[in-house]
Amino acid sequence: MLLRRSFWVLILALLSCSMLTLPVQAQSLPDEQHQMTDDFAAVLHKLPKAKFSEKSSLIEQIADQKHAKSEAVLEAMLEARLFYRKSDKIIVFADKVDAGYHIVDVLSDEDYGEIGKRKVKKVSVNNSLRRELKSLIARFQLESEDIEKRTQAIQNIIKSPDPVFAASVARAIDVEQDSAVRQQLLTAQAAVRLVSDDTDKESKIAAIVLLGEVTDKNAIALLAPLVEQKEDGTYVETDEDIRVAAQVSLKKLHEREGMYSIVENLFFGVSLGSVLLLAAVGLAITFGVMGVINMAHGEMIMLGAYTTYVVQLVMPNHIGASLIVAIPAAFLVSGTMGVIIERTVIRHLYGRPLETLLATFGLSLVLQQLVRTIFSPLNRSVITPEWMSGSWHVNGMLSLTYNRLYIIIFSLLVLGGLVLLMRRTFFGLQMRAVTQNRPMASSMGIRTGWVDALTFGLGSGIAGIAGVALSQLTNVGPNLGQAYIIDSFLVVVFGGVGNLFGTFFAAMSLGIANKFFEPLVGAVLAKILILVFIILFIQRRPRGLFAIKGRFVED
Repeated sequence: MLLRRSFWVLILALLSCSMLTLPVQAQSLPDEQHQMTDDFAAVLHKLPKAKFSEKSSLIEQIADQKHAKSEAVLEAMLEARLFYRKSDKIIVFADKVDAGYHIVDVLSDEDYGEIGKRKVKKVSVNNSLRRELKSLIARFQLESEDIEKRTQAIQNIIKSPDPVFAASVARAIDVEQDSAVRQQLLTAQAAVRLVSDDTDKESKIAAIVLLGEVTDKNAIALLAPLVEQKEDGTYVETDEDIRVAAQVSLKKLHEREGMYSIVENLFFGVSLGSVLLLAAVGLAITFGVMGVINMAHGEMIMLGAYTTYVVQLVMPNHIGASLIVAIPAAFLVSGTMGVIIERTVIRHLYGRPLETLLATFGLSLVLQQLVRTIFSPLNRSVITPEWMSGSWHVNGMLSLTYNRLYIIIFSLLVLGGLVLLMRRTFFGLQMRAVTQNRPMASSMGIRTGWVDALTFGLGSGIAGIAGVALSQLTNVGPNLGQAYIIDSFLVVVFGGVGNLFGTFFAAMSLGIANKFFEPLVGAVLAKILILVFIILFIQRRPRGLFAIKGRFVED
């Protein structure tokens, strides 16, 4: 009995102690936060009456306290957005509006709405304070936990170096743990030393040598003024050793820039080739199987682009998913239109290529006018999803846009799916049989009429998918398809009518050639040269690079 009573006494004592200590532990952290906020508020309240010499000390205190609002306050001071209300001296963020300013309390985030210009006053700064503010803001960004924010701050310093950043960069180098970011910081330090008047000759030459080893276009802009000549023939940089070091580093940088320029042109050429592939592969199928010169193929691309626009109107809150939905939707819309055109017009004109050309050209005009009637003649802008926006910065001299990168991958997936359809399905077998020998395929019981209709629908549907891709590169308008119809025919003829591998090779070749010729001779002359080349090539190989084989095509 005594033992049981002692046990309960012990439990009650422990509970009492825990009840007493819990509030102390729970309150200790909020008390520290309250104290930090009170100290921060006390510094802010001194700003309205402080002189410029006193403000220098105050902004140092604001930065040292590392309050959640410290960086925002420093940026607002630099941007002339930090004000105080004359009636009670409360520090606020202020943005200009027609009636005066829209103000928000710095500490509480309370929105005070709009207020007259005479009721608030700016926390003024001079040039000396601006330099200090830039340095302190750079320190916040360079010591951020977010590596992307640190990297962006470093790039900003390299683009616009200023001696005021020297201390912040040196401090960041000492604490940086990531080796890649630390290397960028060393580049930023070299850039700052290069523009500083206090840097000695040996340190400046060392900075020039370091900049010559980096892969960044900004380094070229920093070193170029050191080798420039004045009108009288003298150099801007009077020291010959510094000038020679700059010339050596610039030579290295220009060689590196030329190499990455080739890679960039190759990427843009492949991306253009991917667009041509998507636009031409459907035409290669219809032209190869039926021998139809479809001048309305460009309008199938246009319909796919407008389908993307409509899907985004239907799904305004899901732009990223809308592009995925638009792919099958564009295939169905353009494919259905292709089947309708084949069943109503094309099937009555087989064997008469000139009349087919004229009929499809008339259909293209009808479709363009139909779109103008429904959507108006004005171009429509399709929103690029967030996951396709921006660029992949490989280094300071090479940047690849995500939208073109995704289009390259997408075109390869479409081509791969089409090859599987042609090789692994019964419909693909029938299509190949009709392509190689139509009379024999018909005698074997294949309904060549329906194969023609479905093939025309397949080619048109793929053109619609091409429209989805093009909507991410350009505005959507009634004349969108006309810009690609001629190039599509060039790709088909050059690669070999009806040959998918030939279409792929021709699209990539023409896309890359076009991007390499454009900087040399201009866009128009580049297209003319490519056209002349294809004409001469067809004279030697009328069936293209990879002609399909079979008794029917050889006759």
